[in-house]
Amino acid sequence: MGNSIGCSASGERLVSAARDGDFTEAKMLLDCNPCLAKYSTFGGLNSPLQFAASKGHNEIVTLLLENGADVNSRNYSGQTALMQACRYGHWEVVQTLLLHRCNVSRADYLNGRTALHFASVNGHIRCIRLVIADFVPSAPFESLSAQTISGRSDCPNKNKTNALYKFVNKVADGGITALHMAALNGHFDCVQLLLDLHANVSVTTFNYGTSMDFIGSGSTPLHYAACGGNLKCCQILLARGASRLSLNCNGWLPVDIARMWGRRWLEPLLAPNSVLPTPIFPPSNYLSLPLLSVLNIARESGLKLSAYPSEDADICAVCLERACSVAAEGCGHELCVRCALYLCCSVNNVNSEALTPAGSIPCPLCRHAIVYFTKSPINGTKSQISPNSVSSEVFCPVSCSPFIHECDEAHCLERENMDEMRMGKTTCSNVFWKRQKDTSKFLV
Repeated sequence: MGNSIGCSASGERLVSAARDGDFTEAKMLLDCNPCLAKYSTFGGLNSPLQFAASKGHNEIVTLLLENGADVNSRNYSGQTALMQACRYGHWEVVQTLLLHRCNVSRADYLNGRTALHFASVNGHIRCIRLVIADFVPSAPFESLSAQTISGRSDCPNKNKTNALYKFVNKVADGGITALHMAALNGHFDCVQLLLDLHANVSVTTFNYGTSMDFIGSGSTPLHYAACGGNLKCCQILLARGASRLSLNCNGWLPVDIARMWGRRWLEPLLAPNSVLPTPIFPPSNYLSLPLLSVLNIARESGLKLSAYPSEDADICAVCLERACSVAAEGCGHELCVRCALYLCCSVNNVNSEALTPAGSIPCPLCRHAIVYFTKSPINGTKSQISPNSVSSEVFCPVSCSPFIHECDEAHCLERENMDEMRMGKTTCSNVFWKRQKDTSKFLV
């Protein structure tokens, strides 16, 4: 696995620092011995990276990865740092791990759950969107849906769309998908996003015993939603094609599950002869089509790209700290890569129906719909300042009239000498010795 297993004192100190978020201690230990980044505990094989990821210490995660920590290292149960971050909802850590190209398809040894399952069971929708980022191309959402429905082979993004379908519908122990877990726990936003990403609404769990035997094997996501009791989850599943008449291996309908678990408010909706209308749900506000494009730019150039803006670089209008490094498609407004990533991972408060195409995000400067980002062109070196292009006041320290092209050179030289003398008198050392002389006078 690439980890250094042991119980050294320095390794345990690094584990404690990663768990407690002590960046100073972690940096000191890694400066002395960078190989400690690959350390793992003897019993559970937990690495400092996994401890930092589970606690959400993003700075320490970055420090460990920069010192050679294995981004895909597993503990004794086969869980990676990505799974730990998704379990506890630390989306910034998930983002950092993705920038270092972690493997999102790995499953743990106990239940076969991927990072998508861990994020779905606890309703961490930002983590879900980040985990599936590499499978969603920055293209209009309507075209992706058309590719899946039509099955055309000449579509350029068909392979990526098929990979997305397989990843979203990947089963864990007993045939449980991420949609089952989100529906059971009533996470409507997660259910909506997974359905928009082509999660199978009719998939059933395996016919043999599972960890969810209290619902019954062979159950659909609607059975799980009926057990969870969330009305909106049941409504959106029905709106996307779920059947009220599907029977599991115990011969139970979704309405039977609702009765067994005391979800009486769901019976009018789930009844086989129900005539209640189901509302129409717009696409999820978390689709964020530009995410993959800005992730690839950040992977290529790093988050530290233009961290310290040069004189000729444009400052990001959002954070006012870093130089612009990405440009929005369409409007052309430029942002720094960090702000672009945060914009893609944040909730889209604008009604998704008001943006065209669905899944685009509004530009923070002009509200134009952004589908993807491109890398900003590198600014050329700043041209030399020529006297013909600026005012004469730049070259002459006295106040010369802008309408006069000549100034008194003797007067300019005299003024420069006076400025130099003034600067010499106001140095720190002169001020210090002057105060010392004043103090000695009072003491005498």
